[in-house]
This record gives sequence, C-alpha cells and structure tokens, in this order.
Amino acid sequence: QVQLVESGGGLVQAGGSLVLSCAASGHTSSTYFRGWFRQAPGKERDFVAAISYIGGNTWYADSVKGRFTISKDNAENTVSLQMNNLKPEDTAIYYCAASTSVLYGSLRSNPASYNYWGQGTQVTASS
Repeated sequence: QVQLVESGGGLVQAGGSLVLSCAASGHTSSTYFRGWFRQAPGKERDFVAAISYIGGNTWYADSVKGRFTISKDNAENTVSLQMNNLKPEDTAIYYCAASTSVLYGSLRSNPASYNYWGQGTQVTASS
C-alpha cells in the first residue's frame, strides 16, 4: 500500500507561480513512476507531468512544457511540481499519482497506468 497527500494549491493571478508537493508513505520502494494529473469541472482527468525514480527522466504535456517542472526528493519521498506563468486554463484540481510499474510511451500519460492517487488540491489562476 502507498499513500499520497498533495499540498500547495491555491488562488493566484495569471502569470503567477505555485509549487505543489506530494508526500508518499507506505510501501514506497515499489513505486517506480510518479505523475501529476489535473481535472477541471466537467472535464476528463488529463496528464500533466511524470518522473522516473530510477533514471530521473521527466515527461510533460505539451500545454505545460517550459512552464512546469516536476522534481523529486528521494530522501523525503516527495515529488514536487513547480508551476510558473500560470494561465486561466491551468485551473483544475491537481492530483499526484504513483505506479508500481515501469511505464513506457503513452502509458505514462494514461491515468489507468497509475494504481495510487492522492486526494487532490485545487489550483485556480484568475485573469
């Protein structure tokens, strides 16, 4: 079992920044991939970013490339998402996720690939 808890959401003006954190506990040694997803009201849950704990590789949705950065702290078992130049379309509930499988290609951006999820944290960017 793995437990994930997000924090750091809030309300900012467009162009502002926020940092989200996801703390993991439980059997975290079996977690090889971590990811961030977001879901706006009435919309699907969409991929934002992912990171591999073994190689430290990162992947991003096209809509956030150059603005968001995913990182990890192995000692603290925490994954963070630095969000810069926020736009109104970034407004959503953000969820962190973990997978006990090594993910390749499109599997990294598929919510069904992740078997552990946090409770979500609200991010609102107003114009």
